[in-house]
Amino acid sequence: MLVFNAILLLVFDFYIFFALRATKIKLVRTRWFTLAWWGYSIGLLISLVVSVRFDVPLSYRSIVLVAFFITATCKFIFILILLIDDLRRGGVWIMRLFRSGIKVGSDQETPTLEAPLPEKPKNGISRSEFLTKSGLVVASLPLFPLSWGIVSGAYDYRIRRQKLVLPNLPKAFHGMKLAQISDVHSGSFYNHKAVLGGIEMLLGEKPDMIFFTGDLVNNVASEMRDYQDVFSKLKADLGVFSTLGNHDYGDYYYGKEDSPAKRKNLQNLIETHKIMGWDLLMDENRSIKVGNDEIAVAGVQNWGTGRFPKKGDLTKALTGIEDAAVKLLLSHDPSHWRAQVLDTDVDVMFAGHTHGMQFGVRGEHFQWSPAKFIYKEWAGLYKEENKQLYVNTGYGFLGYPGRVGILPEITIFELVNG
Repeated sequence: MLVFNAILLLVFDFYIFFALRATKIKLVRTRWFTLAWWGYSIGLLISLVVSVRFDVPLSYRSIVLVAFFITATCKFIFILILLIDDLRRGGVWIMRLFRSGIKVGSDQETPTLEAPLPEKPKNGISRSEFLTKSGLVVASLPLFPLSWGIVSGAYDYRIRRQKLVLPNLPKAFHGMKLAQISDVHSGSFYNHKAVLGGIEMLLGEKPDMIFFTGDLVNNVASEMRDYQDVFSKLKADLGVFSTLGNHDYGDYYYGKEDSPAKRKNLQNLIETHKIMGWDLLMDENRSIKVGNDEIAVAGVQNWGTGRFPKKGDLTKALTGIEDAAVKLLLSHDPSHWRAQVLDTDVDVMFAGHTHGMQFGVRGEHFQWSPAKFIYKEWAGLYKEENKQLYVNTGYGFLGYPGRVGILPEITIFELVNG
């Protein structure tokens, strides 16, 4: 996939480069522009391969990914505009071909086909040159919000407060504070101090219990090396409970086939949860007691619809807590709720996974993101009869190293008997 993407970007580069050379812009015809264009493009691709294939510092990898994402986005937009112009010119050429003159004169009995004339404006620039120059402007527009999302949005942690009304909640748990974070993706981080600041913000809320709903890393357990000390600070009187997400199994690094290296990586990740003091729920459950009252917390391995892993065993996770007054479930992928969980007596499922696509609008009474076209439930609280789902939009980021509108989330729940 990496090789394919590299070849595709080089094709884009050739297409854009020669489209620019066809304009009357003097700068693009210079030797320095050619050297700068191809030097940057080839250098970026080499850096991308190195950052993905080798164990390089996270700061280096992050800089490369930032440059790659912004560059690819701008070039993709420019390509679309150039394609529109090429399609337009192709249509003009075909129309002229068929309309060009089959002329019959008094002294000419045989029709002749005139060659179509090239587009030549009488005044100013041609439409093609106008579209090319306009495309440069339009393609550069994403630089501003995407750059701002990196500078300002990536670590702009926000606390979202949510009441969870549970009719069967035991009195001892009424008013309890529960915190949730999800989708850390530690391999994307490049600011240790900012990540620590978010964790301190969470701890300042003094939650009674903390949930982590999967995707601790992007690919491999070693990504936690520089951040294990930060997340080890998460402590709560009733425990810190966690589960695995689709990225935690190493499928995107080792492939979907089983191998000793892949099994070792997963075991290292499981050990990391243990070292940090997190209770990793692998299709299992715990009884949480306060005085004489108790509720149940269950967790499943990743289970998602479509192409995502279906490793979780919900039946196994809920075995033994059939009589619990309230059942809370940690499951990474929100699609699991509608596919399986709604058919059980789970009161609330806590999920992550979507990131809200790290782009959109999210206010108190309105939210929108392209994620809504992929996931029916993609951010916030959802209810169906007496069952609930909460989707956390994530603590970290993946791919695009920033967030625009959909900021990193720390959710603080208040359990209410009602």
